[in-house]
Amino acid sequence: MLILLLFIAVMTIKIISVGNKPSPDILAIVANYTKRLPHTVSVTWQFLKHADGDAKSSKQQESENILRAIHPKDYVILLDETGKQLSSEELSKTIFTNGTDIVFIIGGAYGVTESVFRRAQFVWSLSKLVFPHQLVRMLLSEQIYRAYTISINHPYHHS
Repeated sequence: MLILLLFIAVMTIKIISVGNKPSPDILAIVANYTKRLPHTVSVTWQFLKHADGDAKSSKQQESENILRAIHPKDYVILLDETGKQLSSEELSKTIFTNGTDIVFIIGGAYGVTESVFRRAQFVWSLSKLVFPHQLVRMLLSEQIYRAYTISINHPYHHS
């Protein structure tokens, strides 16, 4: 008997977000985009609690928790308003052409420490504006889906 094993590479996208778990309404929107992705793209969320204390100690504690959640081989994309702004096509190339697992980081209210910036291979800005975490989570989910559709020439994205 011949057994054929098909190996299908699964790309994992992990999103680390400091803050409370989203409301059911936000989770529904996030899930809507996540479930559209094929089974070869796995998206997981890890929510880290806000740290207690002043701005400096909170930022330090949250950053240490973020760094503990990242694996050495992960390609890390930090979301920060000081980062580079990308078109959807550029984001698609960043995510879907490097052939490795991706970790997106959404820092806390006070941002992240320099050590998290150094760990990131790319710092991405959604906008020069600052958005609430709930909105960033929705935007990121949609942009990951959009980036995927661009990578397979699906008509969701209109160029």
